[in-house]
Amino acid sequence: MVREWDARTASSAEIASLLDTLNAVLAADLPQDPPWRESSLREYLTEVMPGQRRISWVAQGEPAADGSPGAILGQVHVLLLGDIGVLEVLVHPSVRRTGLGRELVRVAARRVYQEGFSSIGAEVVGDTPAVGFYEALGFTREYVETRSVLDLSTVDWAELAEMAGGIGAGYHLEFHPGGPPDELIEAYARAKAEVRDIEDGELRPSSYDAQRLRDSLDCLHRRGMKPYIVLALHEQTGEVAGLTEVVVPAQHPTRADQYDTIVVQDHRGYGIDRAIKARMLIELRSAEPELAEVQTWNAQANEAMLKVNAELGYRPDRDWCEYSVDVAELVHRLDAAR
Repeated sequence: MVREWDARTASSAEIASLLDTLNAVLAADLPQDPPWRESSLREYLTEVMPGQRRISWVAQGEPAADGSPGAILGQVHVLLLGDIGVLEVLVHPSVRRTGLGRELVRVAARRVYQEGFSSIGAEVVGDTPAVGFYEALGFTREYVETRSVLDLSTVDWAELAEMAGGIGAGYHLEFHPGGPPDELIEAYARAKAEVRDIEDGELRPSSYDAQRLRDSLDCLHRRGMKPYIVLALHEQTGEVAGLTEVVVPAQHPTRADQYDTIVVQDHRGYGIDRAIKARMLIELRSAEPELAEVQTWNAQANEAMLKVNAELGYRPDRDWCEYSVDVAELVHRLDAAR
């Protein structure tokens, strides 16, 4: 049975059942990824940025003999932002190839169509069954990044400290757990805006104005995701010359997510990119003692950042792709196949 579902009002048993399915999917498709935890999972599933909405559906199995609800075997949610609906589908490996995934997509696509959106996007992990699933539904690949993972147990911390200190004269680094201080928000947003067209996939947009940046940081905290920031400040002007962001989610605190790393055009060539990322890793070592890995995503065209990541010890893992499809065509295709 597929039904609309709201994580805000869902029972603790339903949240736990969804977590079981999520971890079963990870074990089957991404066995090297750490399992998720229930910590702040409800908040992760419900909190969104201003102007965004998330709508979810679940598929439950048959009730148990004692009458208790069946396990959640599938879930789909769509995040409505801008002019696109971003889709995410989970189907327990035990019920794959039964048509459940297609039905979940059909229900979500119809709602997106009724809401007046023209396209649906999805993040699809390379070398998983999701690639064939989405392509069979008519989704086309629009953008590809490579995910790389750094195992902190392999890091040479003395060498990393040298990298963190290898920044040109006239700059200094600052570490800010929780986000940049408010007095630097405007300069921080300006630095991000200057390179807004570089490495910016449509489904994971950055925030380029001060208020949206504040909203983004607030949303991260509400979702149980702690941001850490390292800034390179130009001493003569006080401007943000470079920045790097890492987020440690309560849901998988042993593996952190690298967000943006940016060096403003006029300040390139002074070793800022390598220094800020090295300093971040040093700070995380003491700030997050449970942390074991950091994952990052880069377009293959960004050779400079790929080189820095390799020097830091990151190893390429797999492709991470953005797919999209016309909503009306998808709805027609899925309705016709019923």
